[in-house]
Amino acid sequence: MTKKRGSLGRGLSAILGNTSIGTTAEAKQENTPVVGKTHEILLTEIETNPFQPRTEFNQKKLHELALSIEHLGIIQPITVRKLKENKYQLISGERRFRASKIAGLGKIAAFVRIANDQEMLEMALVENIQRESLNPIEIALSYQRLIEEVKLTQEQCSERVGKNRTTVTNFLRLLKLPFEIQKGLSDGKISTGHARALITVRNKVSQLNIFYDIVLNGYSVRDVEQLAKDFANSNYKRTSKNKAENSHQPLPFQHQKMMHDLSRNLEKEVKLKRNKKGKGKLIIPFNNDEDLAKIFEIINN
Repeated sequence: MTKKRGSLGRGLSAILGNTSIGTTAEAKQENTPVVGKTHEILLTEIETNPFQPRTEFNQKKLHELALSIEHLGIIQPITVRKLKENKYQLISGERRFRASKIAGLGKIAAFVRIANDQEMLEMALVENIQRESLNPIEIALSYQRLIEEVKLTQEQCSERVGKNRTTVTNFLRLLKLPFEIQKGLSDGKISTGHARALITVRNKVSQLNIFYDIVLNGYSVRDVEQLAKDFANSNYKRTSKNKAENSHQPLPFQHQKMMHDLSRNLEKEVKLKRNKKGKGKLIIPFNNDEDLAKIFEIINN
């Protein structure tokens, strides 16, 4: 019986909607990778994904991965799309791609598929989010790009990434914080719990002042939730300007709260200082005798 050579490859090409790639038989004859299969591709023929949501790659971890690749090889192939003859673009697996270059490999195992620009963006975003390897702000930006550039609703976005819609909404809310706080969250200076509590503080200056005090004084999430509740609609003044001022002895959170409560009641910037033994002083500024009398009247009542 006569074999129908290339029928499977031609059918696959038709299904995938790209006849320019060629049939399996033609690909074998031209030594061209077939769409829908894994091949060894030259690293020099692959360009990075312009839609990659990750902006930073830890160099130490990349070199650790490179060492692993030197000993064990690529365990999971990267995914690429074909642009033209001998030219491919990464869809996913940029860490493996970069580490393979460091390891000095000439080729890498890659699964070849077809994707347009919108699909490239969506696949790159979803793959990284599902790996949970991004920091909270990168995840939030990825959700935002899915919604704005891929034209998805929050509900559709949550379905794509397999997350609850509330989870998506909470991440998106992080992008409302001032840039410095977003940077602090990205760098691990504060946790997502700290950031979510700060969102409830309406005043941006107060948000930043609480953020500075979290970093310098090591406030817990519960501490910040209490501060956010107390100063949701009022001004919070930073207690420590820099580390040098704070080097004597950081104030316990309960003392910080007392100082802020008193400042708010007296409408003065009250300062509380204490040493390691617990001794210290409370400083209440006043402008004149009338102002001083008003302070005493408030305290006595």
